Amino acid sequence: MRRLLTLLLTLLLAGPLAAQDLGTVLATHHAEITQPSRQTIGPVIEAVAKAGGAEVLAAWAERRLGVADDGRLAIVHEGGAEDALTGAPVAGKVKTLRPNSGVRSLIAAALVPAQLGDPDPATRAAALDAIARAPDAGQLAALRDAPADPDPALAARRDRLQRLLAIRFDPDPAARTAAIDSFGTDTGADFQAALNPLLATSRVAGPALPADANIARELTPGTDDLPAADAYRLLVEAGLVPARLTDAEQRAALTAHAKNGAVGGVPVAELSDPARRDAAYDALAAQGLVPAAATAAEADAALAAHRFADIYAEPDPAVTDAARGALRAMALREGAARTADMALDAISLASIYFLAAIGLAITFGVMGVINMAHGEFIMMGAYTGYVVQTLIANRTLSLIVALPAAFLVTALAGVVLYRLVIRRLARRPLETLLATFGVSIALQQIAKNIFGTQARPLTAPAWLEGSVGWGEAISISTIRVAILVLALLFLALFLVVMNRTRLGLQVRAVMQNPGMAASMGISPERIAMLTFGLGSGIAGIAGVAIGLFAKVTSELGNDYIVQSFMTVVVGGVGNIWGTLAGAALIGGLQKGIEVLNPGNTLAAQTFMILFIIVFIQFRPRGIIPQRGRAAAA
Repeated sequence: MRRLLTLLLTLLLAGPLAAQDLGTVLATHHAEITQPSRQTIGPVIEAVAKAGGAEVLAAWAERRLGVADDGRLAIVHEGGAEDALTGAPVAGKVKTLRPNSGVRSLIAAALVPAQLGDPDPATRAAALDAIARAPDAGQLAALRDAPADPDPALAARRDRLQRLLAIRFDPDPAARTAAIDSFGTDTGADFQAALNPLLATSRVAGPALPADANIARELTPGTDDLPAADAYRLLVEAGLVPARLTDAEQRAALTAHAKNGAVGGVPVAELSDPARRDAAYDALAAQGLVPAAATAAEADAALAAHRFADIYAEPDPAVTDAARGALRAMALREGAARTADMALDAISLASIYFLAAIGLAITFGVMGVINMAHGEFIMMGAYTGYVVQTLIANRTLSLIVALPAAFLVTALAGVVLYRLVIRRLARRPLETLLATFGVSIALQQIAKNIFGTQARPLTAPAWLEGSVGWGEAISISTIRVAILVLALLFLALFLVVMNRTRLGLQVRAVMQNPGMAASMGISPERIAMLTFGLGSGIAGIAGVAIGLFAKVTSELGNDYIVQSFMTVVVGGVGNIWGTLAGAALIGGLQKGIEVLNPGNTLAAQTFMILFIIVFIQFRPRGIIPQRGRAAAA
């Protein structure tokens, strides 16, 4: 009971004392508060904050502080107004104060210390936001003196902000260097923004460089870093030399002051000599007839007699060394991250090309048929996925159904194409190429007639949205990761089918020697039809995968048919490992060209085709050529 009475007594005594202190401040600075000036209001705001006027300052910043008819300061609420000091209701009109942005920023800075210890996490977060927007030296002490934050996320953020402010505002160079080192391998933009001002330089010139200057580099006039004209301009701006005199200006001045066959005591006949012209001009300058100016020889002598350098604004060399080292390491890490990100993009693109080219590699390698309609099978697979998605609302289920459906549709289309066209043009490659090219045009027109010319959406499930990344610079979309996994699965499936199944054995036999395979009871025509259907079905699955991130239109196949052929030819016809190597080469090459020549897709494709042409001259059978009888066939 005694403790409770003591606590109540303390609160009763402390309340009037704080109110008296705040009242004194408000009364003393009433004029400054009602008519604030950005240059003089700072100490007033600080005094109000120290007197416990956080609520007054908050209302002032929110433009809810005003002056009543009797001159009292009042805080305006929705239900009325109350005295800013006592909280008593205020009758009559209240004219609200409207501080400008400069005054509001000062108020926000003054409220930070109190807000950092506020029990409301949102208030503490707002205080950290205010510091991050407009950091200054005074806020560093507020961060250090504030009580520990119970929220781990806010505590970590406050610690980071404190170290960032220490880099810029701590008076101790050792503390600033330690703050820089504490970030380690961090590559955050806020850390870089704190380091850059430390390495800001100004260019100076003089007979000697300041002894205590933190010199970034000394410059030599007449080099690319400091042209002679720029160096002399520095000397003129520093008031160390007169302005440079050009030949045209000198001739005009001498001509204007020629009298009785002489200029400045120098006969006109002698003015063809540059030295005599300089002497005549110096004589005119000594008489005050022309402004003093330096001749070419004098300018060269002045440049030789002075020193030039870039000097850091930060005076301590240890701090600039630490900042420069941190930025250099950051640049190296960012370069490595960009390289890794480009490599991921190249792998992703290679997986797409590989998935699109597997079917072509099978048909081209086994049958030697150049199927120009292969891109349209990719397009048919994408449209099959779109149709399935319109019938099944669940994205995941529709994708599960679309993959085998696309395989069946395009495999059946491939079998039909083989039976109607390819089989009748056996061993006639030119006619086969022209016929399949006509089929591709027909399929595109059929797709336009059915689905129209507008792009159709093929939406990925929610679990395929977003991206997978490491750090700020390395990321790859989840869809592309899924396509990479799908390509690897088809690679494994192809190897199992070709090496572990009866069908694979028959396909390899037909590839090696069709005549011998026929004599062993294998039907080359049946194997060719099944192979063509298998390759077309895989193209349909590739179309579903590609349609998840590309526009599904009738021209979808055109974007991948050329790359698919290049992948097969460069890798090695009839070799799945060659197709994989070709896809890696084409994907990496395209990404590399895009980095060197960004924004010019046509140029990138042109350079890539030129590279492939040159490559084929040296490796006509591809990276991994087919071996055995099939290679000689």
